[in-house]
Amino acid sequence: MSGPRTTVVVITRDRRAELLRTLAHLEALPDAAPVIVVDNGSTDGTAAAVRARHPRVALIAAGENLGAVGRNVAVERVRTPYVTFCDDDTRPQPGALTRAADVLDAHPGVASVTGRCLVEPDLHEDPITPEMRDSPVPAPDGLPGPALLGIMAGLSTLRVGAFRAAGGFHPRIWLGGEEELLALDLAAAGWWMCWIPDVVVHHAPSTLRDPRARRRLGIRNTLWTLWLRRPVRSAVRRTVEVVRGAPADAATLRAVLAAVAGLPWVLRERRVVPPAVEEGLRLLEEPQRRSTARRYVG
Repeated sequence: MSGPRTTVVVITRDRRAELLRTLAHLEALPDAAPVIVVDNGSTDGTAAAVRARHPRVALIAAGENLGAVGRNVAVERVRTPYVTFCDDDTRPQPGALTRAADVLDAHPGVASVTGRCLVEPDLHEDPITPEMRDSPVPAPDGLPGPALLGIMAGLSTLRVGAFRAAGGFHPRIWLGGEEELLALDLAAAGWWMCWIPDVVVHHAPSTLRDPRARRRLGIRNTLWTLWLRRPVRSAVRRTVEVVRGAPADAATLRAVLAAVAGLPWVLRERRVVPPAVEEGLRLLEEPQRRSTARRYVG
């Protein structure tokens, strides 16, 4: 097809310098794509800097911190068939956008392509990479890469129609492991997700983050996702494992209390995944236990 096939969406908050480096990188790519930035209520002059230095970027200056829901707002403006989610500290490498779009063009049953993450400065593989490369999820013949039951938003290109039909990122989840619920809803709707090693993305982890706050949100959101989509026995078993695996401190306690406080809406919206999806989730449990990428620390 002629014209761009994907639009890059970046959400950001108070990371002006990092965002500007990422935008410069995106605009210099040989396969550059349209870019939409959602500024989640930054107070460091991010919006003004984007307008001044990157006038071709479509800027949505939110008056508050929308978290991952900022991506939903951006996707409402996307006119390409695919959307590439990029964080302000992740940068697709030359050819990655084209390769991801080619995979989605060739495989209409695939909703998302997640790339191989190399962590700067030494470009070692992100610890979650083996989990995706060696995914035990059963895959149909012809799937272009290992089948996944999850995505990583900063590394993934999605089919816009599938994203919209699944409802995008849940507003109550907000941020922190927000991809888990979306991925389960995509799988429940019959979509496939896969990992493609030659879609390469570099990650320069930001130092401007609150690891304890991220842990609180991560634990809370993981528990909510379990209770929303897993059968009762699986949800209870995994809840115990998640809580036992987290540091025994006030941050973990606050996360659990926040999760319990959300039970009324969780029970109202509970919708268990189909048996085939649950089978894949159970197969993933042991690799996830071994993974160093799934430690609630900080």
